Amino acid sequence: MKKWMVLLTIVMMIGTLFSTSTPAHADQHLSVSARNAVLMDMKSGRVLYEKAADDQHLIASTTKIMTALLAIESGMLKEKVKASHRAVYTEGSSIYLKEGEKMTLEDLVYGLMLRSGNDAAIAIAEHVGGSVEGFAYLMNEKAAWLGMNNSNFDNPHGLDSDTHYSTAYDLALLMSYSMKNDTFREVTGAERYLSDNRDYYWFNKNKMLTRYYDFCTGGKTGYTKAAGRTLVTSAKKGDMELVAVTLSASDDWNDHQRMFEYGFDHYDTVTLQKEGKVTFQSVEDDTFYYPRDIQFPVTEKEKYAIQSSIQLYRDFGDDLFAGKTIYYLDDEPILETALLSEPLETGLLGLWRSVTNKLIGAGTW
Repeated sequence: MKKWMVLLTIVMMIGTLFSTSTPAHADQHLSVSARNAVLMDMKSGRVLYEKAADDQHLIASTTKIMTALLAIESGMLKEKVKASHRAVYTEGSSIYLKEGEKMTLEDLVYGLMLRSGNDAAIAIAEHVGGSVEGFAYLMNEKAAWLGMNNSNFDNPHGLDSDTHYSTAYDLALLMSYSMKNDTFREVTGAERYLSDNRDYYWFNKNKMLTRYYDFCTGGKTGYTKAAGRTLVTSAKKGDMELVAVTLSASDDWNDHQRMFEYGFDHYDTVTLQKEGKVTFQSVEDDTFYYPRDIQFPVTEKEKYAIQSSIQLYRDFGDDLFAGKTIYYLDDEPILETALLSEPLETGLLGLWRSVTNKLIGAGTW
């Protein structure tokens, strides 16, 4: 039992050391109509612009990003889902399920994201979570795991509730993570979809994707009278990919276009380190390894203000973790990454094998 506890601790440590620290201060030279807004670099998590980004607010159907993600990650997409009475009679936007109708979970996810079907949301929740309440528990567990510290979910569709809320920053975290899933990316980036249960296409309501912005790669719209217009979108230009979020915005389409253009115009992605072998002049006879590439968005001026420091663990010996590299911008720490005594095998399975071998004394260490 003790060995497995040590293994869990090491894997969690890896996740921490590979991730970025708190975002750098955002430049505020931009105006949007939204009450709350954020522009985030998807790879690094750096916030490029924010406006009351940590204030809790109703989020309407942008909730469905979390619902879709959990459905996709469940591994049940090919399963048939039977529409319940509760699902069919859910108020608001709908894909017009009929009670007792059976549709694949995959179809429901497309109906959820493209047409914002509240009936699809309930059907998904009941199938994946066993009940709406059980699914809400899963949503909150995932939110906590992602670091969405100012969010709480109590339904899968986003209809108004005093205990259902998030922030612009938390939604940007959620979208950034979700876009790492190829299936989610395919769904949110689809302009239309045809279910075997329908003789007409579902067209995507996200006009940033279908009409207004050529670089848009996905997102989710939302609206209730209390929440106002809510919108989460992503966009990619060159090697930079950004996420924009607005809550309670009177001019959200233009807000998102302005934020994206601001980000793409003012920032470039630079590579701070490359995966693989590295040596340091100050450390003789030792070779170290970076576990992955590190890229970070900076302005032209900031390119000359980034510094790094190496911290080696004293007498690390045969330990996998030899130390860490900390990167600074204007003397403020912006991110850190692990420094390893030897390369990790490729992929999560390789990581698991490397750490397991370390614990049981197998292999060359």
